[in-house]
Amino acid sequence: MIKKGLILLLAILIIATAGLYLSGHAYVFTAIQRTYLAGHPTANINDQQEFKTRVIKTANPEALATAANSNRYALSESQKQALENDGAIAFMVIKDGEVVIENYFKGYDDRSQTNSFSMAKTVLTLMLGIAIEQGHIKSLDQPLTDFLPEFKNDPIGTKSTIGQLSWMNSGYEWTEHYYTPFSPTVELYYGDDVIDFLLNREFSAKPGSFWEYSSASTQLLGIALLRALKAAGVADNLSDYLSQTLWQPMQMNDDALWHTDNNGMELVYCCVNTNARNFAKLGLLMLNKGQWQGQQLVPSDFIERMITPEGKQFYGLSTWLGMHKQPAHYLYSGHLGQYIIVVPEHNMVVVRLGESSPTGDFLEDSAPGYIQLALEQLQRQ
Repeated sequence: MIKKGLILLLAILIIATAGLYLSGHAYVFTAIQRTYLAGHPTANINDQQEFKTRVIKTANPEALATAANSNRYALSESQKQALENDGAIAFMVIKDGEVVIENYFKGYDDRSQTNSFSMAKTVLTLMLGIAIEQGHIKSLDQPLTDFLPEFKNDPIGTKSTIGQLSWMNSGYEWTEHYYTPFSPTVELYYGDDVIDFLLNREFSAKPGSFWEYSSASTQLLGIALLRALKAAGVADNLSDYLSQTLWQPMQMNDDALWHTDNNGMELVYCCVNTNARNFAKLGLLMLNKGQWQGQQLVPSDFIERMITPEGKQFYGLSTWLGMHKQPAHYLYSGHLGQYIIVVPEHNMVVVRLGESSPTGDFLEDSAPGYIQLALEQLQRQ
């Protein structure tokens, strides 16, 4: 009886396996291997070893300055414990260009490389601003079909622009979901060929009429940017372009890694792996309107465009916004609570990295809460 049961179970597994392969869902096996079988319900911040990656090279590394009186702003043991209990692995505050608070938890430190997740969307849009300034892309209003001719026969896609891919209102058909194995987002993350996958889908809403958070839109933007750079002979991949335009000029303290698919295309909607101090520098770059130590790396007017609402008050160009709140702020945000929060009024950047998301809504609760924690410490006498 037991033998028959095992044979039946084996037969079911064989049939299920064959069905997944024949239906084009073989990526599910990769997803299960890298999540559930590794003890995680979803992608995790240390999964770079499970992916092919490309190096983002730095040059002449330079550390962030630490404030001479930073000890006076130190978190209490109870505050540290609360952050750790809420899933944090790093918490940093930079005020007036200097580190004033810096804490790590769960065995992580200032050189630990972890996954940015969707904070990479904001990084890619910074790269877009540079590419427009350099003339490789005409403007945010340039038709996306100039770079993605695969959509020239799509009656809706022909009306969409490069900028709309970053604003998340391009009309591209997509549902963002991280915990369902058959979600297109999961296939995008664990599939073999993101270009083929996305260029064989379609647009379903009038561009500019409907906002939908979409990793696919960012990936399409990355494909378009890569094609523009290759046509100009500037870079053969996006990691090299990020290295040339930001990582080396900003003298990041380490090389970074960017996840790629099996064909070498960077997963641009996510997955720049670096440490908290380098993430902090990216926040400072936007705080300083695209300038770094006297160099205007990203046009200041483009930074302003990034933090200006477009349709939704909480979203600009690949940047989450709390500009209507007090104090006004904006942020890079990623899965499981990866945040770079910029607070212009206080000349401050707050970085929170985590193995899991903090409790509460990130726009209404988490980000404002981290800002408040930082301000309370800075006001200590």
